[in-house]
Amino acid sequence: MRRSLGARLGLLSALYLVQGLPAGFPFAVLLRRQDVSLQDIGLASLLGVPWMLKWMVAPYVEVHHVARLGRRRSWILPLQLALAALALAASQLDLETQLPLLLGLMLAMNVCSATMDVAVDGLAVDLLSERELGPGNAAQVIGFKLGMLFTGGLGLALTGVIGFAGIFGLIAAVTLAVMALTAAWREQEATERAPPSGVGEVLRALLAALRAPGAVWVLLFIGTYKLGEAACDAMFKPFLVDAGYGDDQIGLWVGTFGTLASLAGSLAGGLLAYRVPLVRAIGIAAVLRAGPMIGQWALAATGPTDAGVIAVTFTEHFFGGALTTAMFAFMMSRVDRRIGAAHFTVFATLELLGKLPAGAASGALTDAIGYAGTFALGAALSLAFLGLLVPIARAPRPGSPAA
Repeated sequence: MRRSLGARLGLLSALYLVQGLPAGFPFAVLLRRQDVSLQDIGLASLLGVPWMLKWMVAPYVEVHHVARLGRRRSWILPLQLALAALALAASQLDLETQLPLLLGLMLAMNVCSATMDVAVDGLAVDLLSERELGPGNAAQVIGFKLGMLFTGGLGLALTGVIGFAGIFGLIAAVTLAVMALTAAWREQEATERAPPSGVGEVLRALLAALRAPGAVWVLLFIGTYKLGEAACDAMFKPFLVDAGYGDDQIGLWVGTFGTLASLAGSLAGGLLAYRVPLVRAIGIAAVLRAGPMIGQWALAATGPTDAGVIAVTFTEHFFGGALTTAMFAFMMSRVDRRIGAAHFTVFATLELLGKLPAGAASGALTDAIGYAGTFALGAALSLAFLGLLVPIARAPRPGSPAA
């Protein structure tokens, strides 16, 4: 019997929350407390590389499983156990003398989370009908962000009491609790579509999907929708610093208010995608998101005010969160459901990589044209993205006669 939508969304939220726990770990703070140089702290961001390489394991996750556990739980359960064990091991380390080993354990934790994400995305494709993709992807985005907040917000605030070792203990405890929930969930095979019989079949199906009519437009759509936002986001905090705002103000307004606004926006985006067609939902969210980006330009051009900074921060995070959820629902609607985990992983990797060039180039760009110029260009790129809505609306869906 098919579980209720609420039960399925609850499970997905919990699974994505676990994946967000290592991602939110306040590693930069930990390293700086150990007097690690800023350059080395920057290099530590390479711990996130497994998330960019998960497409390499996706075909294997798609094919190999233990029938008794289920196609997705065969990966999710052991990876949850491994993540909890790694977190417990990390909690026993001495940070002053065993920092390299800790880095290795954190890398392994990210490998577990990224691989788990492939299986959980596949489970989401299996569990959700097309009409349910909006709420389902809201659960995905909100769950992951709550996981990051749990370690990066609550965990960091409690370090004076429990220390950094205690944060790893919390990661292990939450992961084991969700593992119990996962074990109690009986996975049902999708009987209307046969799973692929081997990795070669997965790769051939992926290649066919990426060569299908309109697929290039879909890939371009996914890879460019956050170009402008990535450039503006990378420079907004430095802009506030140079404008004279203190760490407490930036932390409260951008960190706390911004994150809460992003969570609310993700929920709103899910509801929007539930009530209107997905391409229209993306268009509405993208138009609304351009407003606060223009507001960032206005702050830089005319001088920031407290009220202006708070308003721009709240609306940019709110509409950015709504757009992300609507886009993830769109991505899931365009996968070949026979290879849902692998196909969605390709989209998700492209979405991640699509934000890197603008963010990486934003510093040099701002040195050349100033904050106002960068924010104006970011807003222009976001508005130009709307032009892709026309060919995307015409692109055939996977499985349609024209595909």
